[in-house]
Amino acid sequence: MSKAAHTAPADMAAAPLIRLRGVAKVYGEGALAVHALKSVDLDIARGEFVAIMGPSGSGKSTAMNTLGCLDRPSSGQYWFQGVRVDALTRDQRALLRRRYFGFVFQGFNLLARTSAQENVELPLLYRGESASARKAAAARALDSVGLKGWEHHTPAELSGGQQQRVAIARAIVTQPAVLLADEPTGNLDTHRSFEIMDLLWHLNHDQGITVLMVTHETEMAQYARRIVRFVDGLVDSDAANPEPVVPQDMQADTRTGPALEPGPETPPAPVLAGELR
Repeated sequence: MSKAAHTAPADMAAAPLIRLRGVAKVYGEGALAVHALKSVDLDIARGEFVAIMGPSGSGKSTAMNTLGCLDRPSSGQYWFQGVRVDALTRDQRALLRRRYFGFVFQGFNLLARTSAQENVELPLLYRGESASARKAAAARALDSVGLKGWEHHTPAELSGGQQQRVAIARAIVTQPAVLLADEPTGNLDTHRSFEIMDLLWHLNHDQGITVLMVTHETEMAQYARRIVRFVDGLVDSDAANPEPVVPQDMQADTRTGPALEPGPETPPAPVLAGELR
């Protein structure tokens, strides 16, 4: 019998897209226990671009894994669109992750002997989409990241920046509500890094996708409208970026703030909870 998803009480009706309350993560036991997160409180609104920073061992990657349902908190509450994520079963968390989250990693994680088109189609294959639907959606995603005409090239035939664009296309092909990027420019040179950051900026600004990015690079974090810093498993600071970087192709456009077009909709808590039953 499946476990029913917990929905938010009435006083959380206006809650943000993501809410962490008292979230802790402990690895190991006793004297060997490592407290990776310590009672973290964090709210993330739909459409935000948030950079998560901190030194090695600060808890930023653990926080990202928790937000992306790749790991489960040891204690505390994690709410996503009014649903208690920490109370879900493993299968329910996998379903939530598959439907509402896209992931981009430092190492690209592309299948080496598979074309860009086929790499991007993979998430849709797992969803059981038809071949024609997969092909059309993957083509649109590749076009949106500037890789139209490169569909049949394998990773070995692409530059590092192009490989990361394929990885981003794969992450957005399912039209996720949230894009989680873990050191997305870590393996790229400076020029390619700024190209990828421009792309992430446009996905957030133009499509309204909520972007959460872990980075240790201050220059890359400046693209975010908000910067959260972790130290020793705690949120050390959480502040708006007063002067976020704007891509050169948008610098003549003085519009600021949330995306101009509505982003991917997430269903209200009762609907989402029903999907996760």
